[in-house]
Amino acid sequence: MSDETIRRELRTLEEQGAIVREHGGARLAASAFEGPLTQRMEENAEAKLRIARAAADFVSDGAILFIDSGTTSCFIARQLVERRGLTVITNSLQVAAELGSINDNRLFLAAGEMDPGYRAFSDHSAQAYVARFTPHLAILSVGAIHAERGLMDFHPGEAAMSRIAYQTSERVLLGADSSKFGRHGLMHTAALEEVDILVTDQPLADDYARAFAHAEVVVA
Repeated sequence: MSDETIRRELRTLEEQGAIVREHGGARLAASAFEGPLTQRMEENAEAKLRIARAAADFVSDGAILFIDSGTTSCFIARQLVERRGLTVITNSLQVAAELGSINDNRLFLAAGEMDPGYRAFSDHSAQAYVARFTPHLAILSVGAIHAERGLMDFHPGEAAMSRIAYQTSERVLLGADSSKFGRHGLMHTAALEEVDILVTDQPLADDYARAFAHAEVVVA
């Protein structure tokens, strides 16, 4: 088999999301699958907790926040229980339970048909509701990060929620542990350039450091 045939086949496999091409070779892409919320809350929990503690420093009393239903976002919400006077817009029952009805917070919960695996609302009704708000800061999770393909997710509704948050929020904080880098998701949500603050648990590889050079990067 010629070198050009190998390169062509690798390009095809990469376009299909089956592999991630690297300098001098390729590796299998992580599986494009996410389990239920309870399972995902236990995955990389220590890293998510460190990320959450660092991310909380960006939230002041009285802030207007959108917080999505990703597990890292749920960890961040738990770190905000001492903040006062927050206005929280969310599609997550978990976030609502953490921050609703405490410390003079105002809570706006998007509703529609609940996805039991995510314990969240992300159908068209929920999307239309969230699109009405203009938060100071959106706190978002992500399913996958690729240096060339950008930010990706696995759930159509959650991907749409992320797109709305990127469009309507003054700033976006993305919480992502190191397992998300180099993965392929099912659908694109945003370009890396749309992230204002990245909070992660490991120093970035050179290609990602270049890709996020515009953002404030915090390694927890």
